[in-house]
Amino acid sequence: MAIRARHILIVDDYADALDIWALYLRSLGYDVSTAADGATALTQAEQLRPDLIVLDLDLPGISGFEAAKRLRRNPSTQDIPLIAATGYSHQRQLAMAHDAGFDEVAVKPVDPDSLVEIIERLLDETVVVRQPNHMVMDSAQENG
Repeated sequence: MAIRARHILIVDDYADALDIWALYLRSLGYDVSTAADGATALTQAEQLRPDLIVLDLDLPGISGFEAAKRLRRNPSTQDIPLIAATGYSHQRQLAMAHDAGFDEVAVKPVDPDSLVEIIERLLDETVVVRQPNHMVMDSAQENG
């Protein structure tokens, strides 16, 4: 049986960053889609159902904060792990990112190995069941 490549949606309004991250993650075997704004990200998340989304916070139109909130409210996207990629490093903005529904925050410039480590950890955690209140439960606990 063939194993499906994990699908990552990268959202950033800086075209060079999109291209570089997409190329890098594809070289590691991930299936990658990209979006340059929040509205496109929401549409692609709904249609493509990626395994994980890396989302810039400072986007034109719908911000990354608002996009995360909408993704979390949508039953078809609420369980997708979200990584905020941001130039913000102030505690207030980092707290706002977590409050918006991000699972992790990666402060730009992001070290490629660090981002991949976060991606792999969050994808490994998708074997646990995310409850509506965002608590996680190991599937073995759930069955036993």
